[in-house]
Amino acid sequence: MKIMVTGGAGFIGSNFIHYMLEKYDDIEVVNYDKLTYAGNLDNLKDVENDKRYCFVKGDICDKELVEKVIKEHGIEQIVNFAAESHVDRSITGPEIFIKTDVFGTFNLLEAARKFDIERYIQISTDEVYGSIMEGSFKENDPLNPSSPYSASKASADLLVNSYFITYGLPVLITRSSNNFGPYQYPEKLIPLFIIKALHGQMLPVYGDGQQVRDWLHVEDNCRAIDMVRKKGKEGEIYNIGADNEHTNIEITNIILKELNKPKTLIEHVRDRPGHDRRYSINSDKIKKMGWMPEKSQDFENSMKETIQWYVNNEWWWKKLIGE
Repeated sequence: MKIMVTGGAGFIGSNFIHYMLEKYDDIEVVNYDKLTYAGNLDNLKDVENDKRYCFVKGDICDKELVEKVIKEHGIEQIVNFAAESHVDRSITGPEIFIKTDVFGTFNLLEAARKFDIERYIQISTDEVYGSIMEGSFKENDPLNPSSPYSASKASADLLVNSYFITYGLPVLITRSSNNFGPYQYPEKLIPLFIIKALHGQMLPVYGDGQQVRDWLHVEDNCRAIDMVRKKGKEGEIYNIGADNEHTNIEITNIILKELNKPKTLIEHVRDRPGHDRRYSINSDKIKKMGWMPEKSQDFENSMKETIQWYVNNEWWWKKLIGE
């Protein structure tokens, strides 16, 4: 099996490549990544010499290169992680989000159609549903994105679905909750606060810090994506959540406690525009396929492992923050 993983040098993409190479002997992975600020080949140093792994630097908006790579490598499946994904950046500069997340997805879909790709998996997010104060979103609930980022991902999802309905393209969509784990770029909440706490710097908590997120360990997400890749029904959407809700201030306090740092490092700052209060998704559909969020369920230990990973891997993040 020859799989093209777009955005494979990013956080979830690189973890997915690690997972696939460890689990299967009979696959070949082409990591196609533009290497923006969030793409980092250090994430894959331990597999760069694996004969089953190949890296190609490229933009999913580059139609000719996308098609060339698919043709030359005999790609059979595409898993699309490539996206601009940071909400704050989408507020200050939304254009690149529309270009990469929507037009880039369009390019991949067209290529998948041209070369008769047997499976196309679109990696999406629970943020496309918007905020919900009670209950949890199911896969068929209406989309109500709040930021340019989530709107770009919702647009891509609708485009992917249209290619199934119109062309019969064998597509699947996964929507996961907030991921945590190793190799996450230090602009996101958990790695950002770990690194700031290690430096004794203030931790900027938006508003009252009572925003609720469902925290999913990236390894659990990788297992779920792989299950959807193998067993999912074409044209279907699969929510991937851990039923593991914590407020941002709770996450902040867990980090400070584990690192033995004082709560006086917490600094409440002005909330960002359109900040969703609570995300929650119903994952019964994928659980019925046999998946469970194993590492996420032991949240305390998984958080400790994650924090310790950043403590032990200064070599990885110091160059990213300019040290």
